[in-house]
Amino acid sequence: MNPAFDIIVVGGGHSGSEAAMSAARLGMRVLMVTSSLDTIGQMSCNPAIGGIAKGTVAREVDALGGIMGRATDRARIQFRMLNRSKGAAVWSPRAQCDRGLYRSAVRNELEKNRKIQFLQATVASLLLKSDRVVGVETGDGTEITGRSVILTAGTFLRGKIHIGTETRVSAGRAGDPAVVSIAEQMESLGLIVARFKTGTPPRIDGRTVDFSMLERQDSDELNYDFSQFLKIERPGSRPCWITWAGEELKEIVRDHLAESALYGGEISGRGPRYCPSIEDKIVKFPDAPKHQVFLEPEGLDTSEMYVNGLSTSLPAPVQLEFLRAVPGLEYVEMTRSGYAIEYDYYPPQQLTPWLELKAIRGLFFAGQINGTTGYEEAAGQGVVAGINAARLLRNEEPIVFGRDTSYIGVLVDDLVTRGVDEPYRLFTSRAEFRLLLRQDNALVRLGPLADKLGMLSDEERGVLERRLKEMERIREEAASSSIRPSDANPILSRLGQTELKETQRITDFMKRPNVALSDAFEAAGTSLNASEEALFSAEIELRYVGYMEREREAVRKLSELTDFSIPSDLPYFDLVSLSTEARQKLDQIRPESLAQAGRVPGVSPSDLQNLVFEVLRRRRAVA
Repeated sequence: MNPAFDIIVVGGGHSGSEAAMSAARLGMRVLMVTSSLDTIGQMSCNPAIGGIAKGTVAREVDALGGIMGRATDRARIQFRMLNRSKGAAVWSPRAQCDRGLYRSAVRNELEKNRKIQFLQATVASLLLKSDRVVGVETGDGTEITGRSVILTAGTFLRGKIHIGTETRVSAGRAGDPAVVSIAEQMESLGLIVARFKTGTPPRIDGRTVDFSMLERQDSDELNYDFSQFLKIERPGSRPCWITWAGEELKEIVRDHLAESALYGGEISGRGPRYCPSIEDKIVKFPDAPKHQVFLEPEGLDTSEMYVNGLSTSLPAPVQLEFLRAVPGLEYVEMTRSGYAIEYDYYPPQQLTPWLELKAIRGLFFAGQINGTTGYEEAAGQGVVAGINAARLLRNEEPIVFGRDTSYIGVLVDDLVTRGVDEPYRLFTSRAEFRLLLRQDNALVRLGPLADKLGMLSDEERGVLERRLKEMERIREEAASSSIRPSDANPILSRLGQTELKETQRITDFMKRPNVALSDAFEAAGTSLNASEEALFSAEIELRYVGYMEREREAVRKLSELTDFSIPSDLPYFDLVSLSTEARQKLDQIRPESLAQAGRVPGVSPSDLQNLVFEVLRRRRAVA
């Protein structure tokens, strides 16, 4: 093996896989080093992709040439479009996956790219030259040189599994050892290190479940693909099941609370607020009569099921006891116990907006080591790190994803500007411009950037061009076509809406709620050959055109602040016109623009005004 690589990716999870693919698509020679080649693309927690905001991120990753959407479609055994009762801006696709098929699909996609090589090894340390990374050293002493390194270690850095107060195992996840030496090196370099925790629920044998006691949840009947470039045949379908954790389970957990690793004092790390353990739920929500539990299939070739909603760090015998207190699980057999895991992360204010470590040139962090939780958040960071590691080596300006262009941009900006005090999870509420950042327009938003960067194949570029032309053709037809009352009123009557009095342009007619654009075109006598997704996306834009224009105006105002750049070497502690807290926070984060400075916690409007004066004064002084 040639020891010289452009980029070395440490880790083969969702972040590492996307980082390797992004860099390879940009022509870099990539080495992925992982402790087990068999677990590349492993779904370490629940076997699902997507959900609130996360489904949009999965499509954004796909639009940028990533793996996640394709792997999801190849492994998908159940699909739901969440939030369909709400506005289209927050519709969120979610797919249950066959765990084994997903892992195989990720590995297959990576191996298709000849720029990526693989090595099964544990990275013991980074090779450094002054303030720059120049490679890695593996546990057997092998040195591998690389011009840049992307560290995507997930929960492996000094990871420790807890089951009850007696069982503690050094591990990155069940069955895989923790990584200690490189974590110690990071700390010795002066990086700020903290600890988070997360957890997983027990798994059960589906053959021992009484499904007659459960509510069945089948797939939505939607013709929907996560991949926007490929049409992939589905492998099969399986239902999910819903039950409840009631008073009997709550009593068992309360009786054994002192035996929980978290409540018994064994774990000090902060856990994810939005995915709490059953212990947390019962302690923090004592008046809740019951808690929903989902039984999710692990795959097509197994009866094992994931018990979503019952994450725990209680001893295994207690887990089996409380499982059997759940309706439908009275005689269940547990195949794997749940556990909590505590691990190192690096507060992400130490990173640039393109995820390069400020202290070490050429070293990028992506994924859970930046304080996030979730496959999709990890994948989005992997794309950002992979693109920018490649651009660094090509002496090109980094790509900073804006909050107005993608959820990936919201994610990264939140991390590097605001930091984290709990494992970070994306929600639609975190995005100011969520009507512009929808799952249906991810390709239109980010495909042109991927094309400009040179990340798309000829076939993918053709798909993008067809979609853009299709959208333009629909908009032109809607603007030029009219619908008469006699043709429109049957549609409106079915919807219980006020009838039309005079002929209208379709662009105006579509502002009415619940009117399908395809129905409007048909009633107007306009023949238009367009895909369902393009019509749906155009329908949303026509219906909410006024709201979108307001968001675009807000984006324009934000752009003015973004255009006001701040020198990277500004001596904040000398700026006495700013508050002490503002000086401390700004010196730590060193924002690139006034817009980013305005999102730093502790920086007031008066601080921003004084910051502008200070920057302008220094510009005049050097003019």
